[in-house]
Amino acid sequence: MRYTLGCAGAALVLATGCGSNDGSDAGAAPVAQRTPAVAAAAEPTAAATRTASTAAADSPAAGNAASLPDRYDPTRDAGADIRAALAIAAADGRYVLIDFGADWCPDCRSLHTLFESPQVAPVLQKNYVLLAVDVGRFDRNIKLASRYIGLETSGIPALAILKPDGSVVTATSDGSFANARDLNATQVAAFLTRWAPKPR
Repeated sequence: MRYTLGCAGAALVLATGCGSNDGSDAGAAPVAQRTPAVAAAAEPTAAATRTASTAAADSPAAGNAASLPDRYDPTRDAGADIRAALAIAAADGRYVLIDFGADWCPDCRSLHTLFESPQVAPVLQKNYVLLAVDVGRFDRNIKLASRYIGLETSGIPALAILKPDGSVVTATSDGSFANARDLNATQVAAFLTRWAPKPR
């Protein structure tokens, strides 16, 4: 399979990239030419939400950032995870970094590799509570994501940085992270440093 662009764009042969999805798997237009098609997408099933709510109630309530998912988990209650992340951020003065994406997306996986790099990891750990939110194939957590970012233009991965009060500091609705395979650790560290909370 050959890709002309990363997850924000079209594929030459089969479109399985990470751009916003209009429901078809082939011939996707580049992000700039698409019409918003994610707004009507379904949210997780009630059973999955109940299971995720139970798990979230058991761990994030303790205020431990390690209990929040840093990988895309479709069973999580993303709303509860965001509330827990904001509480942790309020307690220690960091911002919340929400990473909207999915495991099927190669650019999402590339971004996580960059997050773990020696250049990026210290900046991330010092300044942010990282939370990964699974959006499936643009059919999961879409209504929640729309509070923070425009997935119809951002593609995935897409990042939103929140203050502890839940207000948005910045979001990559311009698609600047959708081709994460083309980014390097210096670029990611610079982005995180630029939007980091100011020292108290």
